[in-house]
Amino acid sequence: MNGRHDEGPHEHDRGLSYDLPVLARRRMIRLMAGVSLVPLAGCTTPEKTTASPSSSPSSASAGCAEIPEETAGPFPGDGSNGVNVLKESGVVRGDITSSFGDSAGGTAEGVPLTITFTVVDAASRCGTPKEGAAVYLWHCDRDGAYSLYSEGVTEENYLRGVQETDEKGQVTFTSIFPGCYPGRWPHVHFEVYGSLADATAATSITNTSQLAFPKDVCDAVYATDGYGASVRNLSSLALEDDGVFGDGHERQLARVTGSTADGYTAVLTVPV
Repeated sequence: MNGRHDEGPHEHDRGLSYDLPVLARRRMIRLMAGVSLVPLAGCTTPEKTTASPSSSPSSASAGCAEIPEETAGPFPGDGSNGVNVLKESGVVRGDITSSFGDSAGGTAEGVPLTITFTVVDAASRCGTPKEGAAVYLWHCDRDGAYSLYSEGVTEENYLRGVQETDEKGQVTFTSIFPGCYPGRWPHVHFEVYGSLADATAATSITNTSQLAFPKDVCDAVYATDGYGASVRNLSSLALEDDGVFGDGHERQLARVTGSTADGYTAVLTVPV
């Protein structure tokens, strides 16, 4: 596998036939939720920042239904499709901008981005924080390439890392804003595990999903140096038409604050 993205969205996400069962299941969950769930007055979430008016809030405003299940794509690095970075010493880390271990040792360049997930128990009222769970996060670099897989970065493992949730159910990663490659809306992949031991053993994934970014933030980032290809790629896309987010993205659209000068912070509540 060469990891190139110029073959379109179906190559990247294993094709429409791979995604259809996941998307069909999501539609059924949404239909059932619309019939049976009653909004809970006064629900709050432990998120730490407030969205700007142009960056729509995500997750908890849609209730405490579980985070939508999505494809991990062909470049997860979790052992399910070739390499397994989860069993490598050093993968448990907060700063994922550079490679670690015996890799090439490169650093991903781009606009600084901090990502905070708040993992909560979807079965409890408004979502009780889940302490001791684990999140594995990965995304493409500024050029749209995935470490371990894409041509030119197969020896790198940057933009991948694992964190254990604290007493607030939170994990935080220091990264860079991902680029936009042909056929997919800008996004971050993540897997949730019941424990850090499960994550580093690459076993017992409880949830697999993706985080989406608001368009106004993408436009601002992609106007900076180094993101020229992303400007062209994003211009032909719409969040509502994306193969993953197109059937509903309210609970996956991050709250984003910050600036290109100071960097951005993206937060998402993840009910599991």
